[in-house]
Amino acid sequence: MNTANRQQPAAAGGYFPLSVLCLSRSWGGLELNTVRFAEWMRQRGWPVEIITLPDSPIAVRAAELGLPVQVLRNPLKAVDLPAAGRLAGFLQKFNTRVLLVTRNGDLALAVLCKTLRRPALKLVYQQHMQLGIAKRGLLHTLRYRALDGWLSPLPGLAREVLEKTRLPAARLHVVPLGIEVDKFAHSGRTQAQARAALAVELPAGAVLLGLVGRFDENKGQLFVVEAFAALHQRHPNAHLLLVGESTRNIGDGYRHAVLAKIESLGLGHAVHVRGFTLQPEIAYQALDISVVASTNETYGMVTIEAMATGLPVVASAAGGTLSIVANGRTGLLFPVGDQHAFGAAVEQLIQQPTLAVKIGQQAQAEALATYSHHNQCAQTEKVLRALAAA
Repeated sequence: MNTANRQQPAAAGGYFPLSVLCLSRSWGGLELNTVRFAEWMRQRGWPVEIITLPDSPIAVRAAELGLPVQVLRNPLKAVDLPAAGRLAGFLQKFNTRVLLVTRNGDLALAVLCKTLRRPALKLVYQQHMQLGIAKRGLLHTLRYRALDGWLSPLPGLAREVLEKTRLPAARLHVVPLGIEVDKFAHSGRTQAQARAALAVELPAGAVLLGLVGRFDENKGQLFVVEAFAALHQRHPNAHLLLVGESTRNIGDGYRHAVLAKIESLGLGHAVHVRGFTLQPEIAYQALDISVVASTNETYGMVTIEAMATGLPVVASAAGGTLSIVANGRTGLLFPVGDQHAFGAAVEQLIQQPTLAVKIGQQAQAEALATYSHHNQCAQTEKVLRALAAA
């Protein structure tokens, strides 16, 4: 083995400098998870810095948490040699041993930096999105083979990686993305207190459904409102809570369309809309049933958060949700876009409260056992330390 460029052994305790790259101006699940992961790793003793776009939501949130931030522009994308040089300078200054990339679009820059400027750098991709089309061509093969590790959050996504790329199987690891499960499972907050915190006033005996997530066509708020209209006619005690902001860089058009639909259907008294919150656990704790209506959710962090709260989940049978929700045991699945099946699933839980409680309990046990952020960090650490020792 060539040892000319090998870095020094890790510091005592196995903690060495780790940089996290995500050049995104959006603020969704990927970006939230990027900042959360960096903060969790810092809490465990890792020196961590985030490299992101200037004035991005990631940069703002990381600064609020006191995380070191380096800002970088990448206007030339895959061939941006100046940006690759600046990235290499950041890594050298921080003495970075491993660069973890959380956005697929940043892999080309990271590989360029490693290939031309930092050959001893260990490069790891933390997957958040599906691959889509096959990527077995020469360019993608060279890019992916420059990776030292690939962290896939679900077994199904890992299988897709092996099927659609030429990544060596030994570099692929299944590491579920985690949440701080105690925030959701053991808050000490009652349902009434959570509803009061959200200013949601309900009549006695009301059943509250809820969808938490940014307003986006793929998240399905419009579908849920339309399906809820029929459900509400049969169950006037049913109410709906929508929590989230408009998708960054897209505008408020979809959110306005949802609000207009609520108004046109005469549901203003039964549908409660609230903005984005850094405390989503309060929203879940206010609910009786959680709804996930995404057309193709890669992973489904909101599904896991609801499960950890102990809620029965009614979710569209698509994407990563199929790997997370066991139909009839930890939630109820319905075909994407099927309003009748959605209504039937919700109605089953309303009419059988004992079943709803049982499913919620089983869902919570699954979430606590599998999706704790401590598990994610521990499994990631194992991969990072093995790479550093190689």
